[in-house]
Amino acid sequence: MRSMTAPRTLKTLFLAAIASPCFAVAGPAPDPLATPEALVRVYGARAMGVKGWFGVHTWVAVKPTDAASYTVYEVIGWRLRWSDSALVIRTRQPDAPWFGAEPELYVEKRGPGVDELIKRIDKAVRDYPYAGQYTLWPGPNSNTFTAWIGRHVPELELDLPATAIGKDYLGGSVISTAPSGSGFQFSLAGLLGVAASGVDGLEVNLLGLNFGVGPSGLKLPLLGRLGTPRL
Repeated sequence: MRSMTAPRTLKTLFLAAIASPCFAVAGPAPDPLATPEALVRVYGARAMGVKGWFGVHTWVAVKPTDAASYTVYEVIGWRLRWSDSALVIRTRQPDAPWFGAEPELYVEKRGPGVDELIKRIDKAVRDYPYAGQYTLWPGPNSNTFTAWIGRHVPELELDLPATAIGKDYLGGSVISTAPSGSGFQFSLAGLLGVAASGVDGLEVNLLGLNFGVGPSGLKLPLLGRLGTPRL
């Protein structure tokens, strides 16, 4: 058997060390053919390579009433190598691993009223202003995109973990709502700032590293969240 390289061994040990029952493990996504009601699910999974030590990749999955499949919205940076947009809208299994990393479930909304949320999510996706840009740190990246949706559809009550680096990037603005779409946020290019809301709790951003406490527990760099998201 070929031995593991040192970086891969370190990553394996690190991820094993932070594994905890407090982290929300996403169960199987409901079968769309057996689930007529509308569904919205927001996921995140550790990024590839060394990036995964620090951050996650996030995406949004929707299924309108009686739809036979999920539509997944996400931003994938390397698509800019051959396309003018990093924004991806496609049909796929919403809870599939992200390059081997199992996803965590951050939000689930289902039932009456969710079809209207899906329409607003789709509009927010198509209005995303950074589709032609991607910067791993401090943004805009996949987490900037997911936070953009959270700000425009606050009914999702999206509470992203500290490892969603890029969620605090506000482009040319310095004041906005928190990523959940509630409360407030002050952010200097996603590198320094503070956010507070009843969903996000109180968060401080130092050079893209997020520290906070709120209804879902503690938010810490590398670990992400010590607690469970509000589902």
